[in-house]
Amino acid sequence: MLPVDKLNLSDMLNAETSKVVWFGHSTVFMQIEGMTILCDPVFSNLFWLFSIFTGRRFTEQLPLAPKEFPKIDVVLLSHDHYDHFDRYSIMKIKDKVQQFCVPRGVGARLRNWGIVDEKITEFTYGETLAIKALIFACTPSRHFSGRTLFDRNKTLWCSWVITGKQNNVFFSGDGGYGTHLKEIGKKYGPFDLTLMECGQGNKAFRNIHMVPEKVVQAQIDLQGKIMVPIHWGSFSQSNIDWTNQVERLLSEAERREIKVATPRIGEVVVIGAARYPCSAWWRELK
Repeated sequence: MLPVDKLNLSDMLNAETSKVVWFGHSTVFMQIEGMTILCDPVFSNLFWLFSIFTGRRFTEQLPLAPKEFPKIDVVLLSHDHYDHFDRYSIMKIKDKVQQFCVPRGVGARLRNWGIVDEKITEFTYGETLAIKALIFACTPSRHFSGRTLFDRNKTLWCSWVITGKQNNVFFSGDGGYGTHLKEIGKKYGPFDLTLMECGQGNKAFRNIHMVPEKVVQAQIDLQGKIMVPIHWGSFSQSNIDWTNQVERLLSEAERREIKVATPRIGEVVVIGAARYPCSAWWRELK
């Protein structure tokens, strides 16, 4: 089982500093300039057919149980794949959520689950929404969508930019490397912190996911100051050793002098802090 830090909610909600907490895979909880944001919430083991390919979660512990979450100002969804868009998890928190920001077409899925239309905003690339002190921008990604064999690419997929008065954050969702990343960096960067998918070491999927070496190049293109790797640490995908991707990422990042934070699940990363978590905690499990 992986180590999981229990989240101190009062510290997390202290608005003197903005923070992010990785929940494993691509689920991230943020407090940015007093607003709470939850990205791609997946708290379950996923449904049985999906787990045939991913295996079960490495841990059933969570830094914060769904019932323990405070009011969530915004839920950001990157696309409708099961490991990013989980009905069980959405239903557990839906009454706490003020606004769901989703790529085009995903809103219909939420409405089918009983989420009221007033809580849903759908985006295409380049569209933005200001909520209190933050601006949310829907940005491109190189991926695909669909939840069955018959609805492939019926909905949009995306990455997200979150911009406040003091902080600028990028959330990658899923996606392969491409020129769109440099364009995002030019238009929205530099970024104080990026949350970058690194959990796909199989070259066969390089057009829809980034192999670790390309993640480092993407960080350079985005003009990111510090990266937190996501899309790893919960499921084993494509039969790849689950620590292989982050090891390759760190090796390439060191070679190219890119800063990478490696928090444990539940460990707080303070945006803009002089120090950040950088222990190779997964090596102690072997």
